[in-house]
Amino acid sequence: MIVRNLLKASQSNRKIVSPEGNWESTRLLLKEDNMGFSFHITTIYKGADFDMHYQNHLESVYCIAGEGEIETTADGKKYAISPGTVYALDKHDKHTLRAFEEMTMACVFNPPLNGKEVHNAEGAYELEAETIAE
Repeated sequence: MIVRNLLKASQSNRKIVSPEGNWESTRLLLKEDNMGFSFHITTIYKGADFDMHYQNHLESVYCIAGEGEIETTADGKKYAISPGTVYALDKHDKHTLRAFEEMTMACVFNPPLNGKEVHNAEGAYELEAETIAE
């Protein structure tokens, strides 16, 4: 059984801050946990507006707190995000995420992240990245 505490994990090397300074993510489950997915609690800072394109991963996101929107690049459709909203990037959808206020999100990635991933120039996570040593 794996048991982790969000507060303790956020005070450890499991907390990753984006180089651009628009999000932070506490990675509670990672590839090394052998669950077949990774699970993160991510904070998107107010005013964040950035493009992503997870070419190597599928992602599902559940909004716990905050308000924002996601816009699909292919067709320009915008979807409101508020507490209780889930969205799934089931086709490696290229998108823009905007935070009108700070958002707290629960994120699941398949395949699982290794730990220290941050977005590359295309807005994706690489398949292989440095792991988090505990």
